[in-house]
Amino acid sequence: MMTTDNPIRLSGFTFIRGGVTLGYPYQEAIECLLNLCDEVIVNVGFSDQALIEDDGTWNSLEKRYTDNPKIKLIKSFWDAEMASQGLILSHQTNIALNACRGKYCQYLQADESLHEEDFSLILKSLDFLDANPQLQGVTFNYIHFYGSPLIQKYTRNAYRREVRLIRNKEGTKSYLDAQGFRSCEGKKLKVLQGQARVFHYGWARKQDLMNLKVKNFAKLYHGKDFENSDFTFRREWGLQPFLASHPKFIKSWLDKFTSAIELKDLKPLFKWQDLGLAFSDAIEKMTGYRMGEYRNYKVIKKMGKS
Repeated sequence: MMTTDNPIRLSGFTFIRGGVTLGYPYQEAIECLLNLCDEVIVNVGFSDQALIEDDGTWNSLEKRYTDNPKIKLIKSFWDAEMASQGLILSHQTNIALNACRGKYCQYLQADESLHEEDFSLILKSLDFLDANPQLQGVTFNYIHFYGSPLIQKYTRNAYRREVRLIRNKEGTKSYLDAQGFRSCEGKKLKVLQGQARVFHYGWARKQDLMNLKVKNFAKLYHGKDFENSDFTFRREWGLQPFLASHPKFIKSWLDKFTSAIELKDLKPLFKWQDLGLAFSDAIEKMTGYRMGEYRNYKVIKKMGKS
């Protein structure tokens, strides 16, 4: 991964706030990055400008990683007034990104993980970027979990790809609510469509933690005084069993923070919009084309697994 010209080829970066209270697998995400990257930048958000108010997330990381030369911990103020469109999320992401020193940067959010089986694909994508300077980033295939690690959500309103690896120091910034990246001018990135996977566990916590997370997350879009109604897992459209393996980094968190809910355990939920999703999903199954798909990037090249 390292070269003599640049000892840091790949930087990993992430951010977290309320990791302890909300049950995020933030330490697991960091461990994943540490096993892949030459350095890892972690931005920890605090509720006050004096950078004192925290739920123990900072202390847990400082205690664990004080003697690890590959990791850099940053404190930042989490401005509750920056609520429009979830902009606080991209702001916090960019704080971590700006501290990265590598030629390339691998992003993970605190509820995501990479599978160790895909590391070779990620490293291969760096070679593609080396050989193709017009490419600005790499997309990853998403697996979204819902309710439990036994259930995934695959339908048009659950994004199937997003940029998670970018060139560093070329004006690329996290965009809106940090789902993806764009140039400083707001232009979509020219990317390689990669084959590595991101395992997204944002909707896989136990019911009580999920309810707390949903209420907290709503404030990022509607303001600190907004109160969301209680959340309950339901059998939404697009849910299906997940039968493959999970990343090794996440397994201890799965045992502690998730439930073994199966599809049959969930009460069905029907919405009229599901008819449109069903039609779109049927077309995608037959042709591979996803109708009305939101793409925050422009695919220039595609990479196969071989």
